[in-house]
Amino acid sequence: QVQLVESGGGLVQAGGSLRLSCAASGSIFSILNMGWYRQAPGKQRELVAAITSGGTTNYGDSVKGRFTISTDNAKNTVYVQMNSLKPEDTAVYYCNVDGVVVGTLEPFVSWGQGTQVTVSS
Repeated sequence: QVQLVESGGGLVQAGGSLRLSCAASGSIFSILNMGWYRQAPGKQRELVAAITSGGTTNYGDSVKGRFTISTDNAKNTVYVQMNSLKPEDTAVYYCNVDGVVVGTLEPFVSWGQGTQVTVSS
């Protein structure tokens, strides 16, 4: 049982910044990948940013150069720093973790509850 708790969403003006946090807790586990996805009403969920256990990152085309993903392994936490926000960034942002349970090596995927980011023009 791995739970994700997201925080940091809110309302911000265009050009502003937010940092989202996602903390994983529960079972003893090893994380393989952590990432952020977002979904706006009527649209498909899309990749925002992801990072592997080896530190490799990838970003959605629409956020490249503006967003940065990072981790704090001691806290089992992933962050995304979002700068130069645009109204088109308005969406619900979801944290995602893929990993295995230590000992059993049972794979799991877990999603956060979602946090609203609203960017006003």
